[in-house]
Amino acid sequence: MDRKKISRCVPKLTGYCLLAGLLVAGLLLPVTVSLGAFSNKLSDQVKSTLAMMLKTEPPLMTTVTDRDGAPIAHLYDQYRVRTPPDRISPHMKDALLAIEDRRFHDHHGVDWFATLRALARNNSSGEVQQGASTLTQQYVKNYLVHVVARNDKGAQGAAQEQSISRKLREARLAVGLETALDKEEILSRYLDLVPFGSTIFGVAAAAQAYFETTPDKLTVTQAATLAGMVNSPTALDPEARPDKAVERRNLVIDAMVVDGKLSQEEADRHKAAPLGLSEPVRPLQTGCVGAGTSYGFFCSFLVQHLQELGFTLDELKVGGYRIETTLDPKITDYAKQAVEAQAPKNTPGVANTMAVVRPGKDRHEVVALVANRDYGLDKEKFQTQFDLPSGVENKFGTGSVYKVFTTAAALEKGIGVDTVIPSPNTYTSKVFKGGATSCPPTGEPNTHWYCLANHNTNYPPQMPLRQALATSPNTAFVILEEKAGLDAVVDMASRLGMRRTMATNIAGTTPDPQGDRELRVSQTEYYKANGNASFTLGPAPSSTLELANVAATVISGGTWCEPTPVRRVLDHDGNPVELKQPPCEQAVPEALANALANGLSEDSKGMGTAAYTARKAGWTRPMMGKTGTTEEYKSAAYLGATPDYAGAVQVFNDSTSPQGICVGAGPPRLCSEGNIYGGTVPAATWFDTMTKVHADLPEKPLPPVEERYLRGDGRMKLPVTSAPAPAARTPDPLAPAPR
Repeated sequence: MDRKKISRCVPKLTGYCLLAGLLVAGLLLPVTVSLGAFSNKLSDQVKSTLAMMLKTEPPLMTTVTDRDGAPIAHLYDQYRVRTPPDRISPHMKDALLAIEDRRFHDHHGVDWFATLRALARNNSSGEVQQGASTLTQQYVKNYLVHVVARNDKGAQGAAQEQSISRKLREARLAVGLETALDKEEILSRYLDLVPFGSTIFGVAAAAQAYFETTPDKLTVTQAATLAGMVNSPTALDPEARPDKAVERRNLVIDAMVVDGKLSQEEADRHKAAPLGLSEPVRPLQTGCVGAGTSYGFFCSFLVQHLQELGFTLDELKVGGYRIETTLDPKITDYAKQAVEAQAPKNTPGVANTMAVVRPGKDRHEVVALVANRDYGLDKEKFQTQFDLPSGVENKFGTGSVYKVFTTAAALEKGIGVDTVIPSPNTYTSKVFKGGATSCPPTGEPNTHWYCLANHNTNYPPQMPLRQALATSPNTAFVILEEKAGLDAVVDMASRLGMRRTMATNIAGTTPDPQGDRELRVSQTEYYKANGNASFTLGPAPSSTLELANVAATVISGGTWCEPTPVRRVLDHDGNPVELKQPPCEQAVPEALANALANGLSEDSKGMGTAAYTARKAGWTRPMMGKTGTTEEYKSAAYLGATPDYAGAVQVFNDSTSPQGICVGAGPPRLCSEGNIYGGTVPAATWFDTMTKVHADLPEKPLPPVEERYLRGDGRMKLPVTSAPAPAARTPDPLAPAPR
């Protein structure tokens, strides 16, 4: 050996001599020494680290399940699943100890005999050829690297540096662990902790990723392959370097023969076997993309919801939680099939979204969130990570669905569902200003009245409120908006469920104090400040999920509950985690909500705007419903509910081209004029889904209406004649559905 090589090795060898002396002098404590007595000899840093190692779990994978307990997604930073000692194959334990620490059951954290042996070998060779770390010391190093310094590259380097101080600290921690834990616990913790690849940690994750099995079912060859990897997971990766992995695996099998765990005949048979890896090796995918094309939108909403309840994203990725959700896989599949049947996923520029909520007076459970687009990262496959069904993603509005809020506010001010209201073909408001159509000046500077016309001229001059809800004359609801007051109507939208929607600005984003004037305030503030009558015609951005929850609020007797995707959360020990969900509220009196539901019951029958679509779907159940279409046909919507389920559908332009949507032969498409209505694609999607959902459920009636909400109490005065309202013509079932 040349002088330079010797000079480089001398400091290392001196260090090993010193380390061996320290170990012999200071670490060979009686096995009966208590942790408390030993702790008195440790530095504060070592004591605190030891306490953390004893109490703090390594990062564990969180599992998300549907309502039946089937996993739908996994969240992790390190793919790791905690595995108790009795769920690990004996072959795995034997293989690991044979290759890494065959004196594991004889030492007390530091194997000073092995240390001296390594020192002698290194001295005789003139260089460092052999280490002497026990399995417990390896556990300490891995814990420091992958848990304590998980997000700190510098600290990770320090935990692996070749220095006497690091070795001494590692040894002291190992002795402390051996004093506090039995051997089986240390071995189990080691197998849960160590890496088996770049994102694969612990034997359970490795068993799944490499062999599609569980740790209790690992065979000798599988266990030997994994045990061989812990020495260098990258260099011995069996997928990337199969020859090296086989060589190392066979070395482990030979070591098992030496330990008496295998006969030579058995070893030869195992060594002749192929690696038998999964093809491809695939760890469970992390995040909501891993939830698949149907469940990804639900998963994304779930993560957002949990963050709002106080969880951080990092907590969800390392906490090892079991999150049991409200997702109903059957209803989700029905809804996914329906949105794609009406608007295939590859339809350019046309998004079809649906949300389904289970109503109730104590919870509103979200059971399905779907879109015709798939959830994912590949735009070429029409995938997206925008929260199409739950976020405020329809930037063009819901159209006449918002007449529900005007109706609720008017019911609160004294009218009833059988009250006759005016419905002239044109109307000029002297209360509101601006809007889509402005009238000639009044003679006062910069002052304009608000005028509008109905979509067609088939309406009678007046009609009962329930008939107006079914046929949707615009003028009737602007008049009601005048009488109820715009502020009351806007507030009613929030009260019944559009709370996040109304908190966004008119672009559907968070108000920006530095943005244009109209973008600095919420929709609530904007519409109240501008006195814009068009609010009842639904021109503003909205959330499909919140529309569904509005229907759930109404059908639940006016009880608003925050839509929740969570049934319960269990920690890594299986204990329930308390969730601070906001309490449910009585948004409107129950009698008012019952009247509103009853008033909305004509939409799916007779002359209702969704009647033709409902008949075509074979729908005969009592329900509440409302269609909506925006002025330029860039979006359309349908809201509906039975006592069992509430749902909403929004179809909207999701392209960068501000065009309308046309329907007719073939799938919907973008076009210059537009002819979509809420009674077409949106209603067809709703009835397609809900017909299947309700197939095995008993029919339930809508709640009865109290007398006060039938004819009203006379407080609201409306300009109508005393003559009964003539009936509107029954629409031609082959004609396009009205708005």
